[in-house]
Amino acid sequence: MRYANRRISADLSRRGFVTGLAASMLSLVLPGLSNAQSTPPPGAPAKPVLFTNFRLFDGKSSALRDGLYMVVEGNSISQLRQGQPASTDGRTVVDCGGKVMMPGMIDMHWHALLAALPVQVILQSDIALVHLAASAEAERTLLRGFTTIRDAGGPSFALKQAIDSGMISGPRIYPSGAMITTTGGHGDFRALSDLPRTGSQVSQLERDGGFAIADTDDEVRLRVREQFIQGASQIKLVGCGGVSTPRSPLDMLTFTEKQLRAAVETAADWGTYVLVHAYTPESIQRSVAAGVPCIEHGHLMDDRTAALMAKNGTWLSTQPFVGEDDVAPLTGPSREKFLEVVGGTDTTFRLARKHGIKVAFGTDLLFSQPLATRQGTMLTHMKRWYTAPEALTMATGTNGQLLALSGHRNPYPRKLGALEEGAYADLLLVDGNPLNNLDLIANPDQNLRIVMKDGKFYKNTLKA
Repeated sequence: MRYANRRISADLSRRGFVTGLAASMLSLVLPGLSNAQSTPPPGAPAKPVLFTNFRLFDGKSSALRDGLYMVVEGNSISQLRQGQPASTDGRTVVDCGGKVMMPGMIDMHWHALLAALPVQVILQSDIALVHLAASAEAERTLLRGFTTIRDAGGPSFALKQAIDSGMISGPRIYPSGAMITTTGGHGDFRALSDLPRTGSQVSQLERDGGFAIADTDDEVRLRVREQFIQGASQIKLVGCGGVSTPRSPLDMLTFTEKQLRAAVETAADWGTYVLVHAYTPESIQRSVAAGVPCIEHGHLMDDRTAALMAKNGTWLSTQPFVGEDDVAPLTGPSREKFLEVVGGTDTTFRLARKHGIKVAFGTDLLFSQPLATRQGTMLTHMKRWYTAPEALTMATGTNGQLLALSGHRNPYPRKLGALEEGAYADLLLVDGNPLNNLDLIANPDQNLRIVMKDGKFYKNTLKA
């Protein structure tokens, strides 16, 4: 028995070692997976950067502002003022040629470890492969103009650390850690051979960090705390069934109100909040009653539920799913469930507008590298319910407000989603006016001339 335990420990140590090296080895191990990481991430500019001759969308206003200059020093905006700078000495000057400058966009529902590979590969491969693919996708995400993502479930802690340390390129990550669900709930991808669960038994899929099973109040508190000790900035719970989990019908309920409240209270003890995956009126209402401040999805809500959310000031973080182009190919029950979600999308946004619910934008694009490229296209879907300025404000300033709910666990405490003095220097330069033509965002390779994050140029097609 002692030999077996040593062998298991050695195997887990090897797995952890390989996973830790995964991001930095991408270009050597999987050169065919992506052209990303062909060059190392940029260093900070040697001198402050002075931007001139641009039109500004600041993430808050519905119109562009002209006649401004901006100075970026270090990783933040030190000056954003009207007129001309008194001096250009000691600064790198970038003439923006009258193009539109806007904040880097924020995707409030992204799965950094689940975006680039089919679900079958993720479930059957060594977790190191998943990390390798995620590190490549991280750079592509950034170059699409999404400088920040809130990871809504998955083991993204190592990826975040690699990005923050400058090892690889990618967006800022607000990690939720493992999706916490119940036996049989959405996200429970265990094989039937892993059942019945006894005692503290944990499956390999749970050890890899994609999801965590909790069936009692105490287990909920334990799983929540486990995510925080790894670095979670907020917590993701599952309140009902989901599309991609074959054995979880949308109408099922997972946690009781008391169990949801246990998560909310534990997150509050850590100075942050809980978001809950919930489609149906029953799951949303139960979450609101438990004090959950943010609902994910909500595509099957009704008028009474929308009014309840508005009354309680509950956020709706939802996705504009309008057709099967917005999802990786599905069959059987999963396809039927997705079509039900699509059928509720229009009603959900109309109810949100009717009742004045605080709405955040996210994409939830999963299990397909080609599908992930539609991140900007998903924003253009918002034209069905919002003006272009409203949609862009949602994907920048409004989403930044929701990120700030992480409070004491906020890994990036300066202003995000807005261009103002003191904010992080996360910005895009767009060739064209996205407030008039939101479709520009759907073609970032052509239309994004500059992508800057944390004061560093990740793309710059202009001559300084």
